[in-house]
Amino acid sequence: MFYRDERLALFIDGSNLYAAARSLGFDIDYKLLRQEFMRRGKLLRAYYYTALLENDEYSPIRPLVDWLHYNGFTMVTKPAKEFTDSQGRRKVKGNMDIELTVDAMETAQHVDHIVLFSGDGDFRPLVEALQRRGVRVSVCSTIRSQPPMIADDLRRQADNFIELDELREIVGRPPREPRGDRNNDAEELVDGE
Repeated sequence: MFYRDERLALFIDGSNLYAAARSLGFDIDYKLLRQEFMRRGKLLRAYYYTALLENDEYSPIRPLVDWLHYNGFTMVTKPAKEFTDSQGRRKVKGNMDIELTVDAMETAQHVDHIVLFSGDGDFRPLVEALQRRGVRVSVCSTIRSQPPMIADDLRRQADNFIELDELREIVGRPPREPRGDRNNDAEELVDGE
């Protein structure tokens, strides 16, 4: 479903991709991910979206954000909001759907194919709108986890579904060992809802 001469853009919903890969038992090597899609077409841009939890001037995801920024990814971030729910549990909220949608619509006129790394069903109308503009859309997530990490209507709307588990050998690496602190799973702190 990829053509060597087509112009590509990647749109990565950071917390969603992290959760999907983790459900399959591996981490993403973003250098290899970028290289893989440069091989598949003319990669114009790779966007990565995440909310940052800033605690005492440190965000657990900051090292990843900095690395991605210095290694060819366009970073789109905003502060996450921390709150306590009605049961007294600490929750973090950081939805990047609007930012991703606006950027994808603005990018549509410059690309032939967009690869969306998310299983969030809220993106189905975006995929449909991109297709109306003549852009092919592939969605990368997984149906091999329990429960599946992709909304069925998003999968059906996409021109192509890429099973994340099938990319494991190309872009995966073993998950890092827990360090025993609550900051080891940076993306897990950000609730994408």
